Amino acid sequence: QVQLVESGGGLVQPGGSLRLSCAASGFTFSSYAMSWYRQASGKERELVATITSAGGRTNYADSVKGRFTISRDNAKNTMYLQMDSLKPEDTAVYYCNAMGPDGLRYRDYWGQGTQVIVSS
Repeated sequence: QVQLVESGGGLVQPGGSLRLSCAASGFTFSSYAMSWYRQASGKERELVATITSAGGRTNYADSVKGRFTISRDNAKNTMYLQMDSLKPEDTAVYYCNAMGPDGLRYRDYWGQGTQVIVSS
């Protein structure tokens, strides 16, 4: 029932751009903070960017500040990550994450990931 489906990954040259999308369903999207994580081969998963439920605040990992932009469209239940000036070190599997209320507790959901390769 709950689904997070990433799309938009692929192969791009250094300096290029990609726009990732995360389509959500099965939960109240507008009540959830959303994040993008990534995991490069042989490395730990890391937080890339986060956006609050209404889209009023964002934060970014230092490594992507000024190059990546996280956004969301609550009317479409979709989150985006615009990635510009891509570098080889951005190569990773990118994951969509949703975190929000579950009664008296919090819970999160994960997408399956989409591969981004930055290479000449």
